[in-house]
Amino acid sequence: MRPVAPEKEGPRVNEDIRIREVQLIDQDGQNLGVVPTRDAILRAQEAGLDLVEIAPNSVPPVCKILDYGRFKYQNQKKANEARKKQHIVEIKEIKLRPGIDTHDYDVKMKSIHRFFQEGDKVKITLRFRGREMAHQELGYKLLNKVKEELAPVAKVEAEPSLEGRQMIMVLAPR
Repeated sequence: MRPVAPEKEGPRVNEDIRIREVQLIDQDGQNLGVVPTRDAILRAQEAGLDLVEIAPNSVPPVCKILDYGRFKYQNQKKANEARKKQHIVEIKEIKLRPGIDTHDYDVKMKSIHRFFQEGDKVKITLRFRGREMAHQELGYKLLNKVKEELAPVAKVEAEPSLEGRQMIMVLAPR
């Protein structure tokens, strides 16, 4: 049994292209039509460049005459740029209590606004202790107040729900 060559990353180049005919585009971007693969490889070698398969799934596959090393470098640069621009959305948590005082509440709201400006989601956790469990409506009132105040800058992703001794609500920036 013949050993199977490992599949290469990226597009097929020169002799790796094993199709009879290809749609050829030269180094200037001119479409030369359907050409036998042998002829296309010879044209690429005459130009001192490589034959690179650009669109392998089309019929016939589209190949372009270009410098493969430069092509790989350009793609790598594009991928790095895309990676730099992407932002990972984090979930920040704010913990409240049902009997929170006005100043403490204002400080928490400032933090929440800062998180939204950074593009992060906010999970608001309202913790009940002892007899506070008997007055869950106070928790709902507080979370609804937060929801109304943040309506212009945030949308509710998860409505307030009680999980054990905690009431949780998740907000995302608009």
